[in-house]
Amino acid sequence: MATIKRRTVLFADLRGSTALYETLGNAQATAVVTQTINALAQKVPAMGGQLIKTLGDGLMAVFSVPSMAVACAMQMHDHLESTAAAPHAAPAVARLRLQIALALGEVVEVNGDCFGDAVNVAARLLDHAGDNETLLTSEVFEELAPEAQANYRSLDRMRLRGRAEPVEVHMLPPRGGDNAATLMETRIDLAEPEGLQLVWHDSLYRFTRHDLPLLIGRGSTCGLLIDEARVSRTHARIDWMGGGLQVTDLSINGTYVRFSGDDEVISLRRGACTLHGSGEIGLGGSPNEVGVPVLQFSIMSSLDDTLPMRLTPPAGPH
Repeated sequence: MATIKRRTVLFADLRGSTALYETLGNAQATAVVTQTINALAQKVPAMGGQLIKTLGDGLMAVFSVPSMAVACAMQMHDHLESTAAAPHAAPAVARLRLQIALALGEVVEVNGDCFGDAVNVAARLLDHAGDNETLLTSEVFEELAPEAQANYRSLDRMRLRGRAEPVEVHMLPPRGGDNAATLMETRIDLAEPEGLQLVWHDSLYRFTRHDLPLLIGRGSTCGLLIDEARVSRTHARIDWMGGGLQVTDLSINGTYVRFSGDDEVISLRRGACTLHGSGEIGLGGSPNEVGVPVLQFSIMSSLDDTLPMRLTPPAGPH
């Protein structure tokens, strides 16, 4: 019999398992992934949740108390971090990363499985999580204590595949912050920007703060579609962070940034940096390499009439 309950849905997914299969072989890699997922799954009942199913290198669970679901997510990250840092851990194991997404709403329980809008939102939101990030909807965020909310950054409203209306999202960044972002923030006295211009081929796209976060990639939910072989379905995300614009790599092949007047190319392999001035963003390779898709960017300090009208992001591949 189907029952309807209000639950927080948690999806977790391991990234980097492909490297395990390449370095350890199928049998050993399968054992490592299975062991890791089983260890993460054990955190669910310990935090009052219900494990719905494991999904190869991921899992799905539901919780009646949102704060317990968030606490479980943090325990999962802690477990993977401590496992990867263990002296006996293989190098490929140390490169495993964990993505987690949570959504709160009504779910339909049928024969031990769960369905409904909250399940769909959590599953789609997982596609946009970076390495060791936890993304959660505003419904989950609002159930947290103020001291817990202070640990999260708002990503504003994000468009998810299959949903007409955008979803308000909050992010718990990886522990320890990001070295690349810290480096760029200390290199220059950043003025608060008003928006961002991106040029792809001969088309210019203009985004204000209210259009962020912006997803870039081959996927249909991305605000800027780049249909190139090196580009991941969700390749990079540009957020409004602390009065500035930050680009975060979400890809397989990496995102690379070169600022105008600077020969240095910053490699963002699952990392982030603050954008300032102007420059180039290489998707899947350095802007110096031939054949790499390159976006030209410039930060807008004011929205004056000398700039072209903002174009609607393309609805199809470039």
